[in-house]
Amino acid sequence: MDNRQFRRAKRLICRLCANYDNGNCLPLDDGDSCPCPQLMTQVLICKYFRAAVLPADRELWAEIMREKPVKRCRICGAPIAALSNAAKYCPGCALRERRRKDAERKRNRPRASAIRGPESTAAQGFQSEEPGRDKDLPPEGKNRL
Repeated sequence: MDNRQFRRAKRLICRLCANYDNGNCLPLDDGDSCPCPQLMTQVLICKYFRAAVLPADRELWAEIMREKPVKRCRICGAPIAALSNAAKYCPGCALRERRRKDAERKRNRPRASAIRGPESTAAQGFQSEEPGRDKDLPPEGKNRL
């Protein structure tokens, strides 16, 4: 980890780590207070931090855990911890891009009033095709007229 990543990791530990207690590590406490070793070194040594705390910050996790090649967001260039092969955007940019594409798709679709016309309702059977003809009436209705 470099200094910037180390500072972000320390903030994560202080904010989210369940084993952190005012600078001390609870699992290492055997009666005497023991300082959190992850706060003292830039090397990942705490298994709990690596498994439970670090994934909360996906960008930092992608930078530190370089097991796979790191993908970058196509909009802002931030590193992405890709959960699939199709991932192109970081979470913030993905939301904005999805909203932009939804709006564009809705702008470009044909309007309902342009599709429907008087001929379409006749084709659907809502009107008789020939006015004045009572072929759609039941037999008892024809006798009453």
